[in-house]
Amino acid sequence: MSTSQLGNASTKASPHVLVVDDANVDRFIASKLLQRSNIRVTAVDGPKQALKVLDEENDVKLILTDYCMPEMTGYDLLMAVKESPKLKHLPVVIMSAESIPSRIKECMDGGAKEYIVKPIRATDIARILSYI
Repeated sequence: MSTSQLGNASTKASPHVLVVDDANVDRFIASKLLQRSNIRVTAVDGPKQALKVLDEENDVKLILTDYCMPEMTGYDLLMAVKESPKLKHLPVVIMSAESIPSRIKECMDGGAKEYIVKPIRATDIARILSYI
């Protein structure tokens, strides 16, 4: 399991975002872009780890997740979040390297706030953070 708490003690009061991506580079880029906006980031490499973090942490304000991952997709994670009374209020943003209209519709209909085609860019961050 690859879980990392990124940020420093001075960002304790900053909003907390959970980044979920099985690709190290994409997880790193998303985390760094968020940190530049003074966001506290917890980064994990899969939905199962994300659900564990969400069970243990009560201050996550937004989930930014990849769609294509082994074991569970970002859509599966979205559904688990939306079906949980404790988590259903959390905004979920899904990112993917593929712009597939049926997938985008499924995610948006399932309650995702947005579907972003990778690579995530600095210009996406303010919009993502507007969902908090």
